[in-house]
Amino acid sequence: MGQDQTKQQIEKGLHLYQSNQTEKALRVWMRVLEKSADPAGRFRVLGCLITAHAEMGRYKDMLKFAVVQIDTARELEDPDFLTESYLNLARSNEKLCEFQKTISYCKTCLNMQGTAVSLQLNGQVSLSMGNAFLGLSIFQKALECFEKALRYAHNNDDKMLECRVCCSLGNFYTQIKDYEKALFFPCKAAELVNDYGKGWSLKYRAMSQYHMAVAYRKLGRLADAMDCCEESMKIALQHGDRPLQALCLLCFADIHRSRRDVQTAFPRYDSSMSIMTEIGNRLGLIQVLLGVTKCWMIQKELDKALESIEKAQELAEGLGNKLGLLKLHCLCERIYRTREQQQELRDHVVKFHECVEEMELYCGMCGESIGEKNNQLQALPCSHFFHLKCLQTNGTRGCPNCRRLSVKPGYV
Repeated sequence: MGQDQTKQQIEKGLHLYQSNQTEKALRVWMRVLEKSADPAGRFRVLGCLITAHAEMGRYKDMLKFAVVQIDTARELEDPDFLTESYLNLARSNEKLCEFQKTISYCKTCLNMQGTAVSLQLNGQVSLSMGNAFLGLSIFQKALECFEKALRYAHNNDDKMLECRVCCSLGNFYTQIKDYEKALFFPCKAAELVNDYGKGWSLKYRAMSQYHMAVAYRKLGRLADAMDCCEESMKIALQHGDRPLQALCLLCFADIHRSRRDVQTAFPRYDSSMSIMTEIGNRLGLIQVLLGVTKCWMIQKELDKALESIEKAQELAEGLGNKLGLLKLHCLCERIYRTREQQQELRDHVVKFHECVEEMELYCGMCGESIGEKNNQLQALPCSHFFHLKCLQTNGTRGCPNCRRLSVKPGYV
């Protein structure tokens, strides 16, 4: 298959893919991969296969094609192709919750001396890196990466990237419980979709609606949460987007749990868990198990709650997800306080505070914890964040956290 024929077949596959004929598109692209003698065409078709498998939640296949793409990029000896293939490798590992590997591959991308084309990918690299740091609950570095990605988006007038970063920032502020910002950023993403997204994939609309649903639920606006989640789910079902279906099912379950309707919540958690297991989203599984635990606690089935906690703890430790561990220690604390098991209670209180210290989840001004309840937060240019009211009351001539970290112990 020559260069022109390769190009035609790739376009044919794209047309089929955009018409929701995914399996036909995959067959066309796989044929190109087997028969084409054009390395640049092979590189491009591998990019199509990586994107398609990512959207279907076939992350192991995504990783397999990303590895082949790196070999093709080396064959082409083109720094731009090499940067793009390492970014795809980083993204594949991010989807599989291999966060340390993601960070390592992202750093490789940023260290490559490519052309202006490579530099335009740096925003996407920073976004993937931010998502990985967030998965590891390293909040300052995550925020630093997201803000860097947002600067790249603005400098290159890349509205799609801006939309994706806004959704990640929504997720970031959901985790540290500034629900006002958790809603603001996905609403901003939804505005971008309305203003610029006519030619975009519907996944951008679905993504912003899902993150809005999560924020609305946290704010107790359950009817709004349900509306947004239903719209997101509708698009996810139309496009066979398994990862988003799993997240929407989790959100539906959480909404029902917020209404104390445990019997309706359980089957949604089960369906979400089934897809999360199938696609390998271990971070999502932790969220599902946290929801299931809370349902058992509502029903006062504390042994079953502890069983769910044990499974979630194993996953959180395996991933290095410190926020997940903190939440689990908090739930254990409540269970053992109810049972008046003082030794176990003390153990989890100690572990809870160790997690808070490790993640620096406290305000460097008032010393109170961050992420315990809904609070307005403000980040300084160094990406350390504080209670907004503390910054307004005390002002700052620099970051107290950075000052504290710069005081090194002397040699004895």
